[in-house]
Amino acid sequence: MESAEIRRRWLSFFEERGHAVVPSASLIADDPTLLLVNAGMVPFKPYFLGETKPPAPRATSVQKCVRTPDIEEVGKTTRHGTFFQMCGNFSFGDYFKEGAIQYAWELLTSSVADGGYGLEPEKLWITVYLDDDEAEQIWREKIGVPAERIQRLGKKDNFWSMGVPGPCGPCSEINYDRGPEFGVEGGPAVNDERYVEIWNLVFMQYERGAGDGKEDFPILGDLPSKNIDTGLGLERLAMILQGVQNMYETDTLRVVMDKATELTGVQYGAAQGTDVSMRVVADHIRTSVMLIGDGVTPGNEGRGYVLRRIMRRAIRNMRLMGATGPVVQDLVDVVINTMGQQYPELVTDRKRIETVALAEEAAFLKAVKGGTNILDTAVSETKAAGGTVLSGDKAFLLHDTWGFPIDLTLEMAAEQGLSVDEPGFRRLMQEQRDRAKADAKAKKTGHADMSAYREIADGSGATEFTGYATTQGESTIVGLLVNGVSAPAASEGDEVEVVLDRTPFYAEGGGQLADQGRIKLDTGAVIEVRDVQQPVPGVSVHKGSVQVGEVTVGASAYAAIDIKRRRAIARAHSATHLTHQALRDALGPTAAQAGSENSPGRFRFDFGSPNAVPGSVLTDVEQKINDVLSRELDVTAEIMSIDEAKKQGAIAEFGEKYGERVRVVTIGDFSKELCGGTHVGNTSQLGLVKLLGESSIGSGVRRVEALVGVDAYNFLAKEHTVVAQLQELVKGRPEELPEKIASMLGKLKDAEKEIEKFRAEKVLQAAAGLAANAQDIHGVALVVGQVADGIGADDLRKLVLDVRVRIPGDRPAVVALFTVANDRPLTVIATNEAARERGLKAGDLVRTAAKTLGGGGGGKPDVAQGGGQNPAAIPEAISAVERLVVETA
Repeated sequence: MESAEIRRRWLSFFEERGHAVVPSASLIADDPTLLLVNAGMVPFKPYFLGETKPPAPRATSVQKCVRTPDIEEVGKTTRHGTFFQMCGNFSFGDYFKEGAIQYAWELLTSSVADGGYGLEPEKLWITVYLDDDEAEQIWREKIGVPAERIQRLGKKDNFWSMGVPGPCGPCSEINYDRGPEFGVEGGPAVNDERYVEIWNLVFMQYERGAGDGKEDFPILGDLPSKNIDTGLGLERLAMILQGVQNMYETDTLRVVMDKATELTGVQYGAAQGTDVSMRVVADHIRTSVMLIGDGVTPGNEGRGYVLRRIMRRAIRNMRLMGATGPVVQDLVDVVINTMGQQYPELVTDRKRIETVALAEEAAFLKAVKGGTNILDTAVSETKAAGGTVLSGDKAFLLHDTWGFPIDLTLEMAAEQGLSVDEPGFRRLMQEQRDRAKADAKAKKTGHADMSAYREIADGSGATEFTGYATTQGESTIVGLLVNGVSAPAASEGDEVEVVLDRTPFYAEGGGQLADQGRIKLDTGAVIEVRDVQQPVPGVSVHKGSVQVGEVTVGASAYAAIDIKRRRAIARAHSATHLTHQALRDALGPTAAQAGSENSPGRFRFDFGSPNAVPGSVLTDVEQKINDVLSRELDVTAEIMSIDEAKKQGAIAEFGEKYGERVRVVTIGDFSKELCGGTHVGNTSQLGLVKLLGESSIGSGVRRVEALVGVDAYNFLAKEHTVVAQLQELVKGRPEELPEKIASMLGKLKDAEKEIEKFRAEKVLQAAAGLAANAQDIHGVALVVGQVADGIGADDLRKLVLDVRVRIPGDRPAVVALFTVANDRPLTVIATNEAARERGLKAGDLVRTAAKTLGGGGGGKPDVAQGGGQNPAAIPEAISAVERLVVETA
């Protein structure tokens, strides 16, 4: 049974039994404590925490998940992987243990013809929590599982929580016996390789307190309503149903390994080393495609770094297997063709996914070239110092800065006769992981900070937003926090967070900055609002300070936004939509939105593009936008189902979470997007849009910045003034300015070349005199001294080399000259072959001199360069060089 069919049967089974089918959420977690969605229940977390009311009492999903704590282990075993699909069924206060157990057994053991998976009941083993007699009894008496195939395990294995105070409960796991060829008998308590867990049923019935680890926390009591959260690993079930040894041989991964074989000639199963590489490539390329598909782009931080790291690891392993050219295109195509059966959006978005992936492959191959130079320098320095081991910090630098996998550093160092301090590298990697874990743990405590907001939400419900229709209105204060703590009242000067039952203030979201304004109470008290956020879905929190009087919970209030600011932001937001559509028209669908910020009178818009946008294209985009403004198109908003919005061609933003009902903003016949922000009523209200330019903000992501309305006019007015001044200076018309200025710059450049040539000749004139006055140190000709200040590094190097060639080649020669450039000391030292045979190496001499100057340096044995911070130390550095020559010669 193919993976796509396993997924289809799961959703169909539970939909027929009254479960709402919930599409997989994006891998980009809508949760500040998570980098990526790593479990099937993550999208349902707000329901379990009581932050939001669930849309239905029963739900089911097949959720895309990525886990990356052990990336280095992927490939070494057949059990580690980064991407997986978690099939889940959920009950929010509806059915409980008996219902969950009966559903699981029915789906697993029903025949294939009847819509089930057709597993043999006698091969299924059950585990329950140590003292969960109720679950054990259901399995034994209701389902008929023999007592000898039911095992009890402790808190570590069969008790679930989120790792923070909140819901928790015992688990019951269903395990499949793969047979004696996978190890000794005795059930999952004895051998989890033979008895593979395929389905975990979590009975969420208790509330836990604070504590560390999986076992060290108290149970505070029962939850008000009992919930069900189950998870079946699609890849594990596929492994069983397809009769293969491990998940890498299942249909969605095996095809990637087959393509890798086609590209490299290496067969899977031929050798342990290449098998590891095959598994790395299959897992990492599939994960990369899924991440890019959900809008992640390679970068050096956060989820972008995760993507970059696994992509580069995959490319590197292809090269280890013998691939010499680009390989990503073919591998990505295989994944899209296979996974596209389950996620059709991959096929629709193929071009963008390929563009991002190919750009990262090119960037890595370039990084390999640049990193190789750094590695060569590190190897040379290690050998020069008499070492045989490349330091762990050098290996870590190559890994962290250049994206060099450690195996690449090991191989390249070995080719030059060095080993690598792997323990030192691993220690630095572990320190980095420990810092990341400490940060994640600190972030998890954020749920405690949400409790005050959740209490307000539970008591008063969601805030009604009136800002689409009005900019001011009456309301009531239903919640008040002073310095982050709930309070009944606040006084003049207090920093407060205020929750109203209804508000015209727009809370920051969707790239649009929050409204500002004032809240006035009937008592005369005034709150100056600086920001509005939604820490809990649906609850708008107005942040500001009490300007006058006393503020109390329950008081009547009148909320009014800063209308001028709102209108300026609305113009920017509508202009962003126009820019998005114009860019897509010019560059294609790959120019998908990757972020934005709409502020008063200006905006920035991030979009996908592997290359810089040519100036001529940007000019065309700007003209198209302003043409639309002149057409006076109406801007309208409509609420509809997400399916209807897609049918109408509405554009959705990557990473945004949408409900079943969405708001669609339409600008005439030009643009249609899912958007919750505020906009103008007609494009003529924008006045003018001026694109300031575009730039790169990361691999495959560009940013356009622009001005709107009066801000755009003011910018152009200033530009006009500058142009008028230039006209006066060069005596020409505006259209002649580029040619006249180019001519002036050309003449200036020619003059600078003449000056440079004259200065170089003057410097080299001193070479003969310096060579003639060389000191004799035990038969070594030593030219050492300080030349005129202001000589650059290139000219000083030319002078040193010119002096060296003027000394007969059979006489050992050392030339060490110093100067001061830009207030800093600089030295270049050269030796000839005869001097090097006597142990006099330029690199050693430079390091000695540079250390005296308060800096550093390096180079090759024949010529090296260094510098420092202290020009006054040049005489001392000269003496240090002289002493070293005396000692060595």
